[in-house]
Amino acid sequence: MAAATPLQISPFSFPPKPNTTSPLSLLPQCTSLRELKQIQAFTIKTHLQNDITVLTKLISFCTLNPNATSMDHAHHLFDQIPQPDIVVFNSMARGYARSDSPLRAIVLFSDILCSGLIPDDYTFPSLLKACASSKASQEGKQLHCLAIKLGLNHNIYVCPTLINMYTEFNDVNAARRVFDKIVEPCVVCYNAIITGYARSSRPNEALSLFRELQASNLKPTDVTLLSVLSSCALLGALDLGRWIHEYVKKHGFDKYVKVNTALIDMYAKCGSLDDAVSVFENMSVRDTQAWSAMIMAYATHGNGSKALSLFEEMKRARVRPDEISFLGLLYACSHTGLVGEGCGYFYSMSDKYGIVPGIKHYGCMVDLLSRAGRLDEAYKFIDVLPIKPTPILWRTLLSACSSHGNVELAKRVIGRIFELDDSHGGDYVILSNLCARAGRWEDVNYLRKLMKDKGVVKVPGCSSVEVNNVVHEFFSGEGVQSVSTDLHRALDRLVKELKLVGYVPDTSLVCHADMEDQDKEITLRYHSEKLAIAFGLLNSPPGTTIRVVKNLRVCRDCHSAAKLISLIFDRQIILRDVQRFHHFKDGKCSCGDYW
Repeated sequence: MAAATPLQISPFSFPPKPNTTSPLSLLPQCTSLRELKQIQAFTIKTHLQNDITVLTKLISFCTLNPNATSMDHAHHLFDQIPQPDIVVFNSMARGYARSDSPLRAIVLFSDILCSGLIPDDYTFPSLLKACASSKASQEGKQLHCLAIKLGLNHNIYVCPTLINMYTEFNDVNAARRVFDKIVEPCVVCYNAIITGYARSSRPNEALSLFRELQASNLKPTDVTLLSVLSSCALLGALDLGRWIHEYVKKHGFDKYVKVNTALIDMYAKCGSLDDAVSVFENMSVRDTQAWSAMIMAYATHGNGSKALSLFEEMKRARVRPDEISFLGLLYACSHTGLVGEGCGYFYSMSDKYGIVPGIKHYGCMVDLLSRAGRLDEAYKFIDVLPIKPTPILWRTLLSACSSHGNVELAKRVIGRIFELDDSHGGDYVILSNLCARAGRWEDVNYLRKLMKDKGVVKVPGCSSVEVNNVVHEFFSGEGVQSVSTDLHRALDRLVKELKLVGYVPDTSLVCHADMEDQDKEITLRYHSEKLAIAFGLLNSPPGTTIRVVKNLRVCRDCHSAAKLISLIFDRQIILRDVQRFHHFKDGKCSCGDYW
């Protein structure tokens, strides 16, 4: 038998081991488009540049943190695919929806529809987000119709984004119709509609849905609590806010920094600075938003020095400030007359921190200069802004012109306002009252006729007070011509008591030439702030703090009366107007009469 020939094994005949260090495996570690292109070069070298799986991975990386460059590259890769599937399109749509050019997702969607590709339940959320962020209402409604046609309108991914989209279109009623058609809404759908109501300044509906959510078998999330706390803040409902805080602690939501920040904001806006401070001091972790919320809380409550010292503490903690931090600082400076400090903070925003000022920062600067009587500087500041001024900036200056009695500048300012918006009744009223105080009745009559001709109406003063978890609203003028009630009689007696300790109604604030002083007094007496405070006195135990929220700036006469009421009845009165908080105690106000 012949001997077997020995098997000759070449050192190159071993089967190749799989390449565990393929550059494709490095995709998760990629940190830049440059690194991605190096991996893409390897795919070309190894003839994988047309592999759909490889291209999908490369496109997915480009859309993770989308910007103009990465999305252009993703689109270039997408165009190389002869017949893209819906998965790779969904990646493209998701990237565009989160980029600065979201509408390109809609354009690309039109192209793939023409090629016969059918969208799935992952397609619509990105497209609807793209429409929402670009305010493309017509395209959004067309997508809604297509979702209905494909039977996806009740999908758990599609419904919340539909609700969010209609909210972004300022059509919360349409969002509610979507929600009401869901047979068994999930917590994400509840969060979407509750958030929609909160953002649309309809807090009562938001809180009603929260109670409905609690009655179901669903558990609220941290997102739910953020919107609920925002709703409490909008209402100024402190007792309800405190109940929500207990709910937060009981269910462990206080581990979330954002929830604690929302609590700070809620307590500040409901007038309880002490509670806001307590939440802040008990936070184990504080991010930029938490520090900023606390700075803003101190600023709106008139404690400017504390706001500025907290900012220094924030810097020592090596937390980088953001635009809200500086908004709080500027607000604090404007309400305490710290013009030099305010200007320093304003210019340090961009010079030191690279933060571009926004319209609210410019508004604070106008307010800062105007309150200090530097009206011409404020006018020039607005005139040379790098952005187009809004009516609100000019209105800030108009209000200051009224406070400082500068009729001529006020007339120039209102001309600038009318170039942008001539439908706001408050503008006419401010200038009319200013002219009346200066005895310029021809101007007064002209402005009143102009209001009538344009159909412009004055927004009535409205104040609310919370008693026993119920918010009661009062409008200025209630009681002037109505049948006397217990509240009106109590207010009449209250004014008599105030006069005994030096209160003199400031009838100069009622600008009607043909009205007697006694009638002017009655008009002042039934301002909404006084009605709300009197109701609080009647319906709460002695010593209880009275908390009032007003939709307009508190009038000078009501401010004087509130100081005296706090002294006579030994009550703390916290009044939140459209600009700030006033803490009345022992006959003094936290604003130091600088407001």
